[in-house]
Amino acid sequence: MDAIALLESQHREAEKLFSKIEHVKGDAEKQKLFDTIADKLAVHAAIEEHQFYPAVNAQRTEDILLESLEEHVGIKRVLADLMKTRPSDDTFDAKLKVLKEQVEHHAQEEESDLFPKVRKLLDRVQLEALGQEMSAEQAELEQGGKPRTEIPSQIGQAAEL
Repeated sequence: MDAIALLESQHREAEKLFSKIEHVKGDAEKQKLFDTIADKLAVHAAIEEHQFYPAVNAQRTEDILLESLEEHVGIKRVLADLMKTRPSDDTFDAKLKVLKEQVEHHAQEEESDLFPKVRKLLDRVQLEALGQEMSAEQAELEQGGKPRTEIPSQIGQAAEL
């Protein structure tokens, strides 16, 4: 799978998980689903920051990438806050809504602005190779257990390009 297709599939998966958590009633089920969302977002941000963004950093993409990195740190801050909040807390659903809005905005900007530029920078073979590297890192991060546990240590400032 090419790098952009991989990221877009992760965006769709996040949309489905956010939609699902909005309809969950029990706190235990909501916590379990939130943990899944947090793990998926942690992995997604990591492979973008470690693999995708550095590979596509060019004059035509630098501004978008810097903004994307700042959006990541904002998303991680909300995630870290949610990780300390129980689903029974009155603020949990409000914080979850803010997270969903930030993630949707970030994904929409990538898909409408960044990805078309990247398709002009990298050919199909390069996108496939990058997708394989990203998939390998994703598998490694997921094998490690709970990728979300790294999030609180990443909220001080945005990752570097």
